[in-house]
Amino acid sequence: QVQMVESGGGLVQAGGSLRLSCAASGLTFSSFGMGWFRQAPGKEREFVGAISWNGDYTLYADSAKGRFTISRDNAKNTLYLQMNRLEPEDTAVYYCAAKWYGRWVKDPNGIYEYWGQGTQVTVSS
Repeated sequence: QVQMVESGGGLVQAGGSLRLSCAASGLTFSSFGMGWFRQAPGKEREFVGAISWNGDYTLYADSAKGRFTISRDNAKNTLYLQMNRLEPEDTAVYYCAAKWYGRWVKDPNGIYEYWGQGTQVTVSS
């Protein structure tokens, strides 16, 4: 079955950086667009950014633009989220998600098919 496991979360001071990883298995990784989402305590899950199946196209939420970078390594079935200049408002559980490319290209920040369990990111002020 499909498994996606996030790692790399932790506690960091404001202004610091973290790199999240998402290792996927049980699916043809290169056939899926991938996304990162986050959910802060008491808030709805929100879109952070996404990357096309081949890595050629990325899009970001306004809150992530200029600070976060999404990349992927299809040879390693792994998705990444490089987060720089972190702010306390970035504190959340971060999730990776996958959507088959045929559906991703129509709606890259909509409903995704497969999800990881999440990794906690805490930014202290």
